[in-house]
Amino acid sequence: MDTETPSYGYSADKDRHRKRLRRIEGQIRGLQRMVEADKYCIDILTQVSAATKALQSFSLELLDEHLTHCVFEAQRGGTEAEEKVHEASEAIARLVRS
Repeated sequence: MDTETPSYGYSADKDRHRKRLRRIEGQIRGLQRMVEADKYCIDILTQVSAATKALQSFSLELLDEHLTHCVFEAQRGGTEAEEKVHEASEAIARLVRS
């Protein structure tokens, strides 16, 4: 039985990704503080836009890593390639709709 932890495209940059997600988490906490402090609506919306863009940027980078690592590796084995491409297509559709 194989107990090896799977390696994903983001694994090599995991620390950088975690740091980036902590910054985004800080942006969200900042939004909570702004609401709590009754800040001006437009200022809050500006920060919502910045947090949204940060998440979108992170998502696109993760998708790129999925394509260059997971899909590429699946093509080597052959049988998983179609499934991985389908997963990527669904992820792209979700990103476009959001």
